Amino acid sequence: MALWGMVIDLDRCTGCQACVMACKAENNIPAVGMKEAHKERVISWMQVLTETGEDQHGAKMRFIPRPCLQCDDPPCTKVCPVYATYRNPEGIVAQIYARCIGCRFCMAACPYNAKYFNWHTYQKEAPGQNPDVSLREKGVVEKCTFCHHRLQRARERASAEKREFDPAEYVPACAEACPAQAIVFGDLSDPASEVAKLAHSPRAFRLLEELGTKPKVFYLTEGEAGG
Repeated sequence: MALWGMVIDLDRCTGCQACVMACKAENNIPAVGMKEAHKERVISWMQVLTETGEDQHGAKMRFIPRPCLQCDDPPCTKVCPVYATYRNPEGIVAQIYARCIGCRFCMAACPYNAKYFNWHTYQKEAPGQNPDVSLREKGVVEKCTFCHHRLQRARERASAEKREFDPAEYVPACAEACPAQAIVFGDLSDPASEVAKLAHSPRAFRLLEELGTKPKVFYLTEGEAGG
């Protein structure tokens, strides 16, 4: 069985936000408006974090794209009192919106701040929305799903064409949109896959690895691409 994961090369990321915009369009993520933004209620399943450091040339901005890290030992699922969030057999941490009671325990438990609360019904049926992704109601928590609907669609297409599903057919919107090809996605359980090879690179690391949450989003440290 596949174990879906992602590797993000910080040497390649330019902070262009293409991944953020692609995620918003693909997953019907609402623009909440300035008033809500001032209340820190922006919903962004993919967010580009920034850090300022220094190198031999002086100050340098570091860009860190941050989706849900799809932890193998996710603290968010352990605190949900109604089992509205869970890790599926392929390693994707899923959210059942119809079951969520909005207690936000999962948000408090997530050390990566990757979950978001709908303070209002921001989303309405409208042209241009992705019919494969459900709209979320007021009072529920939502998050990145690795564009799980794309996996379902790819499998259905393979089944209709009476052929084997090829893991390469499943690519989240953020990885597809990245112009620098900084995001590599695939099956971590396949040692021959590019994502598995990169995840075992000497440059690979995981955010807050000391917490033991075992994220399946890996990063390649910057400044060493030529080494």
